[in-house]
Amino acid sequence: MARFPKPAEGSWTEHHPELGTGPVSYVDAISPEFFELEREAVFKRSWLQVGRLEQLPRNGSFFTKDIAVANTSIVVVRDGDAVRAFHNVCRHRGNKLVWTDFPGRETGGTARQFTCKYHGWRYGLDGGCTFVQQEGEFFGLDKADYGLVPVHCDVWAGFVFVHLGRTPQQSLRDYLGPMVTAIEDYPFDRLTERYGFRAEVPANWKLFMDVLQEQYHAPIVHRNQRPENFDAHQAGFEALHYQIDGPHRMMNTPGIRPWELPDDQIKPSERLLRGGLFGPWDPPARYEATNVEGMRPGGHERVGVALFEIWPNLGIQLWERGWYHTYHHWPTSHDTHVFEWNLYFAPPRNARELVAQEMTAVSLKEFALQDDSLIASVQMTLGSGGLTEFPLGDQEILCRHLHHTAQSWVSAYQQASD
Repeated sequence: MARFPKPAEGSWTEHHPELGTGPVSYVDAISPEFFELEREAVFKRSWLQVGRLEQLPRNGSFFTKDIAVANTSIVVVRDGDAVRAFHNVCRHRGNKLVWTDFPGRETGGTARQFTCKYHGWRYGLDGGCTFVQQEGEFFGLDKADYGLVPVHCDVWAGFVFVHLGRTPQQSLRDYLGPMVTAIEDYPFDRLTERYGFRAEVPANWKLFMDVLQEQYHAPIVHRNQRPENFDAHQAGFEALHYQIDGPHRMMNTPGIRPWELPDDQIKPSERLLRGGLFGPWDPPARYEATNVEGMRPGGHERVGVALFEIWPNLGIQLWERGWYHTYHHWPTSHDTHVFEWNLYFAPPRNARELVAQEMTAVSLKEFALQDDSLIASVQMTLGSGGLTEFPLGDQEILCRHLHHTAQSWVSAYQQASD
């Protein structure tokens, strides 16, 4: 029997009949040919979140982002009040323009201009070519014709997005839609204490997204993150609310309030440090500002976690106690991707708050590593091609929607290309 109300149709899945209820094809996670189509159909036609405004605090601040799935690198820079993005390529002979010690690593900093390490061509913060070494040796060259190639760039709630297509079909705000933009009043700009990590995962990008957008697996996979007798209070998993808006999706879960549990159900380290998997126990300053209505579209008064999955590869997860994290899945091949996870807290007011944040960061890193190992095993068996369709339950509706969206976008691209 359901613990929380479901739609009138009887299930979350049946509430969205376009998704169907039959087995779901996972060919999109094992096919090199499908991955090549995704490059064009998905990643060159979507708004991609690449950073935050806090990385660009002053004029000339910049950062680079390598986007392997689109075979490109970009540089994002603050030019006065404007945030601009360009392909990170010198217009002379195609050298990667902005890098520090190793061209394969991303970088950031502050610059007055960008100078190519190959032949010394220079570019201003607006992308214009300002200097050509031995310009007189060239034939009819006009520097105004050889500025950096711009990339569409826009900012929402402090998140910097780029679009690699020639002309985006939608503005960023229209692309995000009402479900996502409903959380723009969340004080993202005040939560500036960041912990981040990055991993190269031997699995298709969608398989890791699957595991993070359903908690049906949590009582099994993450069993050792809770004391032994905690199982008595668990009966599988149910979400409070699921919602779909175009290619995006979200869910609310009740979460766990470890600060209210008896000592025998809490790890001694969490009790001592007042932090853990569900975040620091003590609310930050201006805690009320994090309680925005948009994180509870289902109308539930108490929501422990609000997860927003923004197509194609961004997750934003808001936690009850006034902090949030993001994760990205950047494909590098049909069966590998780079996973990035960033946690954001209010600046700690004292040593106790700092330690609680650090405890949360290491707890979530362990949580992610458990998923990482599991998903690597999934990719190994899927790769055999022996099984390609799988039954998904109602608590896996977001997984069903993810694969439905990927396959729909690729199919639409193929039809338009015929």
